[in-house]
Amino acid sequence: MTPLKIVETRPGNHSLLLNAGTTAVDGVVEEFGHEANGYFWEGIAQLLVATEAPDLDGRFKYDPEGGMFVAYGTDVAALEQLGTLLAVVANSPARLREIMAVAAERGFEFDD
Repeated sequence: MTPLKIVETRPGNHSLLLNAGTTAVDGVVEEFGHEANGYFWEGIAQLLVATEAPDLDGRFKYDPEGGMFVAYGTDVAALEQLGTLLAVVANSPARLREIMAVAAERGFEFDD
């Protein structure tokens, strides 16, 4: 799941974290005119859930910042599944390009 990680923030509550600006695809993000910040990664997560993992919808919440993507909740399995999906995108320029094509097709607006 690298570069993401899950931490227990208090008993029974977990957060999925990605330090923004540290991925293998940051340059590609910029090629598309976006900032590789936490808000951008929230958009990617929303797209992945909507298009590839609708069973994850509503199982966690988002709380990104400029420097970090955060999803949190009590459902560790859902966070792990999201982390696995995001890790593929964060490590593969080709996969990011595929997701950006989906975003364009859907008229998805990133809030970065």
